[in-house]
Amino acid sequence: MRKLVNYGYLLLAVVMIISCNRKKSEVQIIPEPAFTSISGGEYRISSVAPIYLGSDDVDLNMAALYLQERLSIAAGLKLDTKVNNAKGKGIHLSIDQLTFSENPDAYELIVTGNSARITGNSARATFYGVQTLLQLLPPEIFGPKESLEARQLVLPCVVIRDEPRYSWRGMHLDVGRHIYPVEFVKKYIDLIAMHKMNVFHWHLTEDQGWRIEIKKYPLLTEIGSIRKTAEGGTYGGFYTQEEIKEVVEYARTRFVDVMPEIELPGHSVAALAGYPDISCTGGPFEVRTAWGVAADVYCAGKEETFDFLENVLAEVVELFPFKYFHIGGDECPKTRWEECPDCQKRIADEGLADEHELQSWFIQRIEKFLQSKNRRLVGWDEILEGGLAPEATVMSWRGVAGGIQAARELHDVIMSPTSHCYFDFYQGEPMYEPKAIGGFLPMEKVYSFEPTPEGLSPEEAKHILGAQGNLWTEYIPTTDQAEYMALPRMSALAEVVWTPVELRDYELFLYRMKAHYHRLDEMDVNYRIPVPISSGNSFVFLREFTLELHKAVDGAKILFSTDGTDPSETGQEYVEPLIITEDTRVKAVIRMPSGHTSSTIDIKLDQQEIVAGLELERQAGVSYSYYPGSFKSVYDFKDLKPESYGTIAVPGIPEDLPKGTYGLVERAYIQIERAGIYRFFTLSDDGSVLIVRGQEVVNNDGMHGGKEISGEIALGQGWHPIELRYFQAGGGSLLELEYSGPNLEKQNIDEENLASFTSAMKMMKLN
Repeated sequence: MRKLVNYGYLLLAVVMIISCNRKKSEVQIIPEPAFTSISGGEYRISSVAPIYLGSDDVDLNMAALYLQERLSIAAGLKLDTKVNNAKGKGIHLSIDQLTFSENPDAYELIVTGNSARITGNSARATFYGVQTLLQLLPPEIFGPKESLEARQLVLPCVVIRDEPRYSWRGMHLDVGRHIYPVEFVKKYIDLIAMHKMNVFHWHLTEDQGWRIEIKKYPLLTEIGSIRKTAEGGTYGGFYTQEEIKEVVEYARTRFVDVMPEIELPGHSVAALAGYPDISCTGGPFEVRTAWGVAADVYCAGKEETFDFLENVLAEVVELFPFKYFHIGGDECPKTRWEECPDCQKRIADEGLADEHELQSWFIQRIEKFLQSKNRRLVGWDEILEGGLAPEATVMSWRGVAGGIQAARELHDVIMSPTSHCYFDFYQGEPMYEPKAIGGFLPMEKVYSFEPTPEGLSPEEAKHILGAQGNLWTEYIPTTDQAEYMALPRMSALAEVVWTPVELRDYELFLYRMKAHYHRLDEMDVNYRIPVPISSGNSFVFLREFTLELHKAVDGAKILFSTDGTDPSETGQEYVEPLIITEDTRVKAVIRMPSGHTSSTIDIKLDQQEIVAGLELERQAGVSYSYYPGSFKSVYDFKDLKPESYGTIAVPGIPEDLPKGTYGLVERAYIQIERAGIYRFFTLSDDGSVLIVRGQEVVNNDGMHGGKEISGEIALGQGWHPIELRYFQAGGGSLLELEYSGPNLEKQNIDEENLASFTSAMKMMKLN
């Protein structure tokens, strides 16, 4: 009998039970407050008790209006506001210096049987207290319609003293690759505010689209905002300056600062399409349709370039009052500068060593202009190359090394490494997830992030402002998918940047997320729910297979079917492991009480017999055939004649293979020393397919970034033929083959366990 058990989830279930017993009587707030004390009793919000304001501060009134709006929309309760320091029944909002903290974002919430009092060191801090108060109420308080009755507006008596760990708690949204409506951008800001985050980083320009109206340069949007599509149509759009103002003002009412990003010197093809004279070559250019990095960038040698950029930035600055301004500065190839006489003259005139110093000079010149507008420059960590601009803030994305270097040079740093903060990466097994750019970043890893690296002195550590989650949108065409990729990882990061590190506990975070998922349901957020199986979608068994499914969200149900129908509506409820004794297809889904579901998984269970392998005298090597050309599937070149042949030691991309797009077929025999069921894994960018004994075992086909897929087959002792098909469609290239089996952990296939097809042919001739 074969049994699939996910021991990690069994342990999680045990911990969850323990956590629930500990936490059932406690409030469930995301992010976890620094201090919470619960006493008996409750306070019931009612229309006869108003909201009292401790002063006529405009921003404090804005926090009160937000609370009024939530109570009115969700419960039809309309509370008056009064400016006085009354101590009577009601909700009291005030600004005062707290004794426990000087942090400007610190607040205190005290709920008694008579009142709820929020005091903050600032109006923003008081607003965070309002967010906590709302999370003490039923989840429907975050809903779009009146669904609560006044009797449900009950707050437990608590004392909460709270403050954020970091001053920069950001979320990024790229609209250059895919643009989203203004209403969605506002919803995204609501989610940022709900999580007590305070910066919305709006990535507005890219090679693939210019998304902000610039009145002095209309071609930026007339030409630069539109790109061609593979289907022969066009895609694009932009935000008018009035729409930008609308979003910025909306964010202000949620105490969220909006930081624009205008990319320079690279990622600028959309701008060059409209204004080619500020390039090195003069064009012509089209708005880029492919993802990745383009060679064409702003010309650093022409004064017209800086006239253009300063005029653009001057208009943008007027739209965004936040003191920080992001200029990109990343992934700027130097190819055009190396060949451009104007750029080479600039290097000579300024006494620069090379093109890297030219980029630094470029950034420093832009920084001086921004300083004249009372703005501080922020750039990706490439701005360190060639020398850092004097007052620049570094956003460290290529790991944390750039952030460490900048902090040691006493520059401010925002940590945003791909390892923990890139929410365009896969959250689970790619076969169960929507297409993503690659990588793997589950929520647990986000939660494990420590923004302040070890080894910094106390003075250096002060320059770590905080952290930010990034949502790049090459493979995120819809708002639903944007929400799916952002949530609940945003919730995990919110706790990383807010909650004291000693209070962070992932299992207790998962327990508190149970209530938080209901809040997200009320906000109609398409958050991700983990699928009911952690790895694989095809399994092989000999006589009997036990399929165990799991749910990582307490209160949800698992529904399944074995007849091919959609389980989300008509499926049976899973209550115990399924015993499989014949070829079966199981579809399964997790459904929340709200009706929100996970992706549907389709599990293939095949009963197989073990087939003995060949005996042969081994000759080393894996033979490959090379097919130049542009392909979208590993089978596109099935009937073509290869251009060349070769031999390599183990499966992978041959080192001497010509660059560009191509197809590749690799063949060998693998030695199996112990009969049993073996799982093979292909990790590839782009598509790959593994065929063992003529059977397609792993299908990782299609155009995609780095993605791993696996499959199983029953193999007997001896040598078995394998064929690995692969194609490269441009961009990153990656091909790895691993396997696991009886008493064999996942590992690379050793060249000693591989034999060339020549070995087999010799043996067949002998026989």
